[in-house]
This record gives sequence, structure tokens and C-alpha cells, in this order.
Amino acid sequence: MIEPVPPFEEFARARIPHLYRSAWLLTGSREEAEDLVQDTLAKVYVRMHKRLAPRLENPAAYAHTALTRTFLSSRRKRSSTETPYADLPEGAAADHAEAADLRLSLRHALAGLPRVDRAVVVLRYLEDRPVDEVARLLDLSPGAVRNRSMRALARMRERSTR
Repeated sequence: MIEPVPPFEEFARARIPHLYRSAWLLTGSREEAEDLVQDTLAKVYVRMHKRLAPRLENPAAYAHTALTRTFLSSRRKRSSTETPYADLPEGAAADHAEAADLRLSLRHALAGLPRVDRAVVVLRYLEDRPVDEVARLLDLSPGAVRNRSMRALARMRERSTR
């Protein structure tokens, strides 16, 4: 007899690819993105299993908000200053060759931005979220989101022409 999959496990399997993509765009690093997704899923799990908390109406939106806020607050952690001293072999599959240049260009352009500006660009243009939603997620005013977007894109353009 096959046992049913618990709701959280089903949710996590469905959302991991999307969360990982967003996390990679925010962090610019596979390892940091994996850690960010794990931290986010841990927060979602706790929230979904709290007895006294109201039921999550939209767990995917909650997960994305948790991902973004965890990313923004990650530099406050002491462990965020840790750096590996040696590369370990990876068993992951290689990227598609035709998309590698685009990914590297995007990663390079995003790496030159401050954390909040990077979050604004990822949410606005790569996640295609409206200004008001980005403002709410990042605790900014809509005008600040538009201003940061404009300046961040200008910095990215400057960086790509060098």
C-alpha cells in the first residue's frame, strides 16, 4: 500500500525549482541559494504546522516572501561572513551550453548591486511582480521601488558595457 504524501512535502517538491531559481538570482551562488531555500522551507514548515496560527491561504506567496526577507536579513548572521577555503567536487549536472553566457552575464550584473537593489531587480523584472507587491515585500514605498529599479538598471547597463 502506498502512503499518501504529507501536504508540506508535496508543497516543497512543487515549489523548490521556483524558489531555487529566485534564490540563485538573489545570491548569485549555487551554495548560498541552496542554503537560502532550505532556510525558507524550514520557516514555511514551522508556519504550516503551528497549531494556533491561522491557516496559510497562499503558501507559495508566504514562501516567496520568506525567501526574500531571509535573503535581506542574511548578512546580519555571523555565519554570512564564512568563506570556504577549498572547492569540493560537485555531482550536479552541467548547465545547457546556450544559456551559460546569459546566466554568467546576469550573475555578473546582479553581483554589482547592493542587496536591496538586487532584490528589487529580481522581483520586478525576473519574477515579474508589480511595483506595489515589491514595495510590500521589501517594506519600501512604491516610489522607492521605482527609483531603485531605475538606478539599479542603469548600474547594470554601465557594468555590462565595461
